[in-house]
Amino acid sequence: MYTKSRLTGDGGGELPALTFGPLSVRPAFQHRGIGRRLVEESLARAAGMGYAAVVIFGNPGYYVAHGFKCCKKFGVHTPDGRNPCALLVKELKAGLLGGGRGWTFRESPAYDIDPAAAEKFDASFPPLKKERRPSQEAFFIFSHSVVQ
Repeated sequence: MYTKSRLTGDGGGELPALTFGPLSVRPAFQHRGIGRRLVEESLARAAGMGYAAVVIFGNPGYYVAHGFKCCKKFGVHTPDGRNPCALLVKELKAGLLGGGRGWTFRESPAYDIDPAAAEKFDASFPPLKKERRPSQEAFFIFSHSVVQ
């Protein structure tokens, strides 16, 4: 799922960007290149639609192979000025984010959720056993660690 986000220049101006995630492939179908093809096709479509960049919170170990780079290389940071290790940028128009400018990444309002409402919604489904996967811990570490 992609959502519209934006990059606001520290000196003014704004660029249209996209965010996606989470991306997952059913375990029975993993390691067949499906995820890679989904990412590649969706990035090509985003570029064709004229977006400047795709900015995600993701595992660098996976997304760097798709051309994503550390947010700090493009001067992209969160509204509080941080550069989380998991904040990754894929420039869709080469050189557009360069020039020493800084950019504040602003997520789509689609990510603003009310935790109480989400809990109530989840309670409407049959209970499932809550599990914690190693990938969730890795993502927690990446998203709470920063690049200096």
